[in-house]
Amino acid sequence: MNVMSSVMRAVARRLVHAEPALLSNILSSPLPCPARSPAPLLSCQQIRKFASKKVKGQKKEEKVKPKLDKQEVEVTQRMTVAALAQAMNRDCDHVYEALLNTDVDSDSLDPDSVLEEKWIKEVVTRSGMKFKWANLSDSIKRINRDAHRRPPADPSSLVPRPPVVTIMGHVDHGKTTLLDSLRKSQIVSTEAGGITQHIGAFLVQLPTGEKITFLDTPGHAAFSSMRARGASATDIVILVVAADDGVMNQTVESIQHAKRAKVPMIVAVNKCDKPQSDPERVKRELLAHDVVCEEFGGDVQSIHVSALKGDNLLALTEATVTLAEVLELKAEPGGLVEGLVIESRTDKGKGSVTTAIVQRGTLKRGCFLVAGNSWAKVRLLFDENGRAVTEAGPSCAVEVVGWKELPSAGEVILEVESEQRAREVTEWRSGEEEQQKLLEEQSIIMVKQEVHLQEYQRKRAELSHLSRRQRKLALYQEYKTNLSEKERKKDQDDRLGLTLIIKGDMDGSVEAILNLLDGYDAQQQCELDIVHFGIGDVSENDVKMAETFAGSIYGFNVGAGRSVQQLAAKSGVPLRLHTVIYKLVDELKDELSSRLPPLVSQNVIGEASVLAMFQVSVGKKKVAVAGCRVQKGQLDRRHKFRLIRGRDTVWEGCASALRHHKDDVQAVKTGMECGLSPDDDYADFRPGDVVVCFEDLNCPQVTSWNPGF
Repeated sequence: MNVMSSVMRAVARRLVHAEPALLSNILSSPLPCPARSPAPLLSCQQIRKFASKKVKGQKKEEKVKPKLDKQEVEVTQRMTVAALAQAMNRDCDHVYEALLNTDVDSDSLDPDSVLEEKWIKEVVTRSGMKFKWANLSDSIKRINRDAHRRPPADPSSLVPRPPVVTIMGHVDHGKTTLLDSLRKSQIVSTEAGGITQHIGAFLVQLPTGEKITFLDTPGHAAFSSMRARGASATDIVILVVAADDGVMNQTVESIQHAKRAKVPMIVAVNKCDKPQSDPERVKRELLAHDVVCEEFGGDVQSIHVSALKGDNLLALTEATVTLAEVLELKAEPGGLVEGLVIESRTDKGKGSVTTAIVQRGTLKRGCFLVAGNSWAKVRLLFDENGRAVTEAGPSCAVEVVGWKELPSAGEVILEVESEQRAREVTEWRSGEEEQQKLLEEQSIIMVKQEVHLQEYQRKRAELSHLSRRQRKLALYQEYKTNLSEKERKKDQDDRLGLTLIIKGDMDGSVEAILNLLDGYDAQQQCELDIVHFGIGDVSENDVKMAETFAGSIYGFNVGAGRSVQQLAAKSGVPLRLHTVIYKLVDELKDELSSRLPPLVSQNVIGEASVLAMFQVSVGKKKVAVAGCRVQKGQLDRRHKFRLIRGRDTVWEGCASALRHHKDDVQAVKTGMECGLSPDDDYADFRPGDVVVCFEDLNCPQVTSWNPGF
């Protein structure tokens, strides 16, 4: 290469120093070169091959697939076909087509059909879209379809109405007897246990011509919610206090209900015919609860009566009518009806029946009512005597028949224009209730997630100083501990638990029992779980449910057919039917106590002092024997023994032999000496030790739950 380079440089120098004419001739003449053949054509594969060859320094271009943005659909639970189609910007037929070849019968669907969660997801996925659960707070606000009370009426359209008077007081103070005397009836004789256990509404016409609607409330401690409901629906409260008993617990509670409802009171001091009665003491006791009678300078009227003999009842009615005139009670008889559900029950021949007080308007057959999540087309109206009536004006108490579902006691009754409007109101209320329930559940889930996250972070921080292997070992040990603890708790819960099914004749009765059970505070002893409650007689479904959950059925003022009783006996399901509330609670307490393990107590049979310790040969074996003298009681070989040294128990067990002199005996009495040989070869007996003979006794455990009566 060096030689060739030097030759080329010499030729170049000669050409530069040559004459210009010679140089131009050389450059202008064509250079001899061999003839070239035309280039051959390349095939498509060769072209692709050469095109795909990477040239040095050239970066390979990356092929980027275009990303398709799927439409996002916000979905919620229990969506209808129409709502899902609207969220997808499609029509209902698109939803029907997406559900073809699935387990859903698309022919039976209509735009208002509610779809399950998995089918909502399936429709969105098959449509090439992606779903997203809509946030409850961001969900579309629905139009308020609820029914409301009418605005206040024009004073010119108001007419006088009878007062609604509630009789309240302690149990067995004579409230129902007072009402019997006013109505000339015998309600007390028909009541189980002689006590009122339901709220009743009655229209009483006085000899002077005035009409008063009375509400009789239970006085038992279990029916607090009924008394509160009676106080809120009334104009006047008659507080009945027995002159021989004075102010009691439910008397104080009735006073509080009346004050909370801002209702005026009249005190009826009952049982004044008894020799031990002291009406003045009753009035003085009422002063402690801010009930000041007129005799002490207050504004509360007090009437001394005897409901049993009918003494001074005319003065009580006159005081009631006078107070009603002062209150100037008026109502509008026309327009849409407004009222209040006092009690509700299920009747075999009538279906769902409610006792209602009309507060505004005139209730007639054929009108449409809404109460809570239930609606009705009024088929029949009955008065308190069971007679059919065609209409009921303000302050009238009637039984309403025609409810599609049983409304709860205490619900407000509103009349609407049509059945369509009634359905619209109940559907809106049900939706709002479900939405509120979902919000509450979501908040509970969020709280639990936050607690779980904090616990997880705390555990991670505690194990952060350990190595990976040590951390895994610690977590495994904790998992095993938690698992064994869960199994232990599960076994304990299975052993100490009671499942209940509650049935009652009226909504208020079931409500009272549930309120009682809400105050159950002995969960650490025995878990109490209510899996079902309802109104009406005990059915076979109730028995099957109780058998599934290994529970008991408690019925209040309800019956059970022969087939139901036979099924319960065959299935081993306890069926406990009662007509008196406190008897039901007493049996429930007994059953709870029977589920508790017995308490083990120790009964000392005798004591002996150790005098000496020696050994005897039994075959080839040396056995320790304690020489004792019985100080009190007796030592019985069949029971257990405990060795006490000072204040400490150093041994506890059974005796393998008990001898008096050389004879084996069963028992040794006070003052006698004996030899005691333990069954586990214990040999550390010392003079001065005390041997105690005792037996274990199993005492039944009683539940600590106190319902308050």
